[in-house]
Amino acid sequence: MSDVSLGPWAVRAEFSQEQLVSKLGIELVRCEPGLVIGTMPVDGNRQPAGIIHGGANAVLAETLGSVAAFLHSGPGGHAVGLDLSCTHHRWVASGRVKGVCRPLHEGYATATYEIAISDSSGRRSCTARLTCAISAAPRRGHALRTA
Repeated sequence: MSDVSLGPWAVRAEFSQEQLVSKLGIELVRCEPGLVIGTMPVDGNRQPAGIIHGGANAVLAETLGSVAAFLHSGPGGHAVGLDLSCTHHRWVASGRVKGVCRPLHEGYATATYEIAISDSSGRRSCTARLTCAISAAPRRGHALRTA
């Protein structure tokens, strides 16, 4: 089994075939500190009425925000989602959606991101906010707080 990654995030080999982002067709387009962009097809990610499933939007948002938090945590650091909120503004019934993730706050222990999801015409269809816990790698000469 070959190594798999999600942007800067290495996926453990034994789980490489079980990634939700692969099943939903999520692709990272841009991945840098302060800006993570990804896309996802509507096809295969619909709810019974034929529009994109709100849970698929949530997965896209959490994926982009988690990658951003991981980048913020630095080499050897970790990030995990704490709270996700999604507001769905409009239906999307075809094409791909695009998520643009930008930081609202990047601190020592937490980071919060806004993820704007839009349809193929650029109209915002969902706004999400993700807060992650951050565990940065210890810097030389600095110990991490444990309390």
